[in-house]
Amino acid sequence: MERRNLIQATAAAGGVAALAMAVPFVSSLAPSERARSLGAAIEVDIADLAPGETRTVEWRGKPVWIVRRTPQMLQALEGHDTELADPRSAKDQQPAYARNAQRSIQPDVFVAVGICTHLGCSPTQVPLGSAQPGLGESWPGGFFCPCHGSTFDNAGRVYRNKPAPTNLEVPPHQFITATQLRIGDDNSA
Repeated sequence: MERRNLIQATAAAGGVAALAMAVPFVSSLAPSERARSLGAAIEVDIADLAPGETRTVEWRGKPVWIVRRTPQMLQALEGHDTELADPRSAKDQQPAYARNAQRSIQPDVFVAVGICTHLGCSPTQVPLGSAQPGLGESWPGGFFCPCHGSTFDNAGRVYRNKPAPTNLEVPPHQFITATQLRIGDDNSA
């Protein structure tokens, strides 16, 4: 009888020890907090983003621009479709809800990944009406990639005959409230 109790006690202690070792081992296989944050959706409050301003946030290790467009910026998107490589955003680098002239859910708020589709440089924003050497007087402003000269309008649509092959990427996003954006999740799945 004593031998049986000793075997049961030893087996129970071994089971507890195995469980105590298994829990940290299994939890170590889960992605780290940093890895989760690189793929997780982020929320951004744009209540204080004034018309004409741009805010840059990081999502999945990439810069994402949030631009509050003015009526003049929206008007400048019209009338130059023949100069654009993909004016209707037919190529798949944006969600279906961004396949419009503004490439946005709300016309005044533009969200795009701030990386040139040519070689991954970061374009700079060129204000409406500012003269830029070599860009021509007719260019209404938008985004200019200094690495190889690609130009994009204020909807991130690339101009023809530029090194960038496609428009700037529009990440999945949604408005949670009128002034709260969630980037990286659009509830489409």
